[in-house]
Amino acid sequence: MIEHSVKHSTFTLERTYSASPAQVFGAWADRDTKAKWFAAQDTDYTLDFRVGGTEAVHGHTDDGAEIAAESVYHDILTDQRIVYTTLLYGRGVLATVSVTTVEIVPDGTGTHLVLTEQDTFLDNREQPEWRHQGTGDWLDALGRELGHS
Repeated sequence: MIEHSVKHSTFTLERTYSASPAQVFGAWADRDTKAKWFAAQDTDYTLDFRVGGTEAVHGHTDDGAEIAAESVYHDILTDQRIVYTTLLYGRGVLATVSVTTVEIVPDGTGTHLVLTEQDTFLDNREQPEWRHQGTGDWLDALGRELGHS
C-alpha cells in the first residue's frame, strides 16, 4: 500500500548567457531549438508556445520506467517572461505539480535568466533534489545550445 504524502519545494536557478534576450527567448519558443536542449531523446515532443498552448515530453528513468511531463503556458512576454504549469507523471501516476517562472533580463550584451519553480511532490514519487538537479542540467544544455554560457 502506498503511503500518501505531500512535500513542497521552491527553488531558484540563475544563469548568465552571452546570447541576447531575443536569442534566449527564441530557444524556449521554437519547437526544434527547444527539442535540442530539452527533449533530445523524445521523437514525440510537442510544443505549442502561446498562452494556453501546451508542451509534452516523454522519457524514461534510469531504471526504464516511463515518465511524461505535460505543461500549459499561462503568461508569455516576448523576450522577458514565461510562466507555465507542469504535471509530471511516472509510470502513469501523477508525481509532481509545478509552477515555473522564467525571467529573461538583459545583462550588458548578454542575458541573465532567473528560473523559479514551486513544486508539490506527491507520495514520494519524485524528490526536490532530483528536480533541482534536472532543471539545472537542462539550463546548462540551453547554454550549450546557445553556444555561450
